[in-house]
Amino acid sequence: MLIHCQYAWLPDGVFPDVLLEIRENRLTRVTRFQDRGDLARTVRDMPDSGVSSPQSTQDRRGEAGGGVVYRVGLTMPGFANAHSHAFHRALRGRTHADRGSFWTWREQMYRVAAALDPDSYYRLARGVYGEMALGGITSVGEFHYLHHGPGGTPYADPNAMSHALIAAAQEAGLRITLLDTLYLTASVDGKPLEGPQLRFGDGDALRWADRVDALPDAPHLVVGAAIHSVRAVPLPQMATVAAWAAGRPLHAHVSEQRGENEACLAEHGRTPTEVLADFGAVHETFTAVHATHLTHRDMALLSDSYACFCPTTERDLGDGIGPARTLADAGTRLTLGSDSHAVIDFFEESRALELDERLATEQRGHFTAAELRAAATATGHTSLGWPDAGHLVVGARADLVTVALDSPRTAGIDPEGVLFAASAADVTHVLADGREIVRDGRHVAVDVARELQEAISCLY
Repeated sequence: MLIHCQYAWLPDGVFPDVLLEIRENRLTRVTRFQDRGDLARTVRDMPDSGVSSPQSTQDRRGEAGGGVVYRVGLTMPGFANAHSHAFHRALRGRTHADRGSFWTWREQMYRVAAALDPDSYYRLARGVYGEMALGGITSVGEFHYLHHGPGGTPYADPNAMSHALIAAAQEAGLRITLLDTLYLTASVDGKPLEGPQLRFGDGDALRWADRVDALPDAPHLVVGAAIHSVRAVPLPQMATVAAWAAGRPLHAHVSEQRGENEACLAEHGRTPTEVLADFGAVHETFTAVHATHLTHRDMALLSDSYACFCPTTERDLGDGIGPARTLADAGTRLTLGSDSHAVIDFFEESRALELDERLATEQRGHFTAAELRAAATATGHTSLGWPDAGHLVVGARADLVTVALDSPRTAGIDPEGVLFAASAADVTHVLADGREIVRDGRHVAVDVARELQEAISCLY
């Protein structure tokens, strides 16, 4: 496949008239041109291009004839959603009555968790991942802890819920990093799981590891691990997860709430980050999710790790604004996630990283557009175990997202300002690993709105 991009966001900036060649699932050519005459001659002379005339590069929105696809708009790398709880999507628009808090929101989340089985979770997740694809996301990190049946009884296949997520991602065309999560207790002081929480627990870390070891290999799958939080995993069990995850992505919710920090300090005399570091979890493949309420010591410990910010969820839950710029300056690599899916829009997540800093500091200009793009794309993919994604360079995975520059939101903008102007609704075409999954703003395999409507209505 040859794609002529009206504009393309390359590692060193946005440029017009860029030719991309894709073979298998890789970019094999990335060339900038000064005029279309040079472009047409280059295409005509390429072996096996199937192009017989310069007219093949005429302005055709997404047309695949004549050997060249012309993409109107800005083409950029696919987004990486580094933190997802797929079943939380069923809560969107339902949690705002009577003000509430993080903890009342959590009770509603437990009711949804209690209602799901492998079949219904597959349908819901397929819709959620389809919505991600429509917004330009090509990899997802699924922080997965809804493992077992009601009362905690394992399914005949103990990984049935995992298989549902893996299959749903494949149907939607996304790569998935399944962050299989250890969840054993209900509080920092070790209260046992109860009610819907029983579905989350494996009993102990060794039984968790045995179950995870049985997960299959697949081209679109990386199996990683997660420690849900300091309130959900007793300290000695953390070391087992950290050892199992050596060389793999390892994630944990860290300091999302001030109450979490206070309880951890009261019980252990240390912050959540210090506890995780003491048990070997904090290292170069570790991601601290949220990282909202950190001490200076915490930030030093995370300097070689990742921090995943989920701004739309953090504002929805009233969690607070994390120290993104300070962490980045210390060396922490920043990524982004949509977490509870109050919104699935990585343009919004990207600019929120900057805009939230402006609110917290009353100053502008904390992150460049290139830094925001890296957090939303290449750094996120790498944190999920896909280091060859997120760049428009030769040899990279062919993840391409084209954004309209003529919508009411984007008309007249500088293309390099797209993260501050566009929304997920402006995505017109998406390729993931060279496979077209979104065409003319519609998913090619999933009726996303219908899938979500039907899947969620069954839960209420």
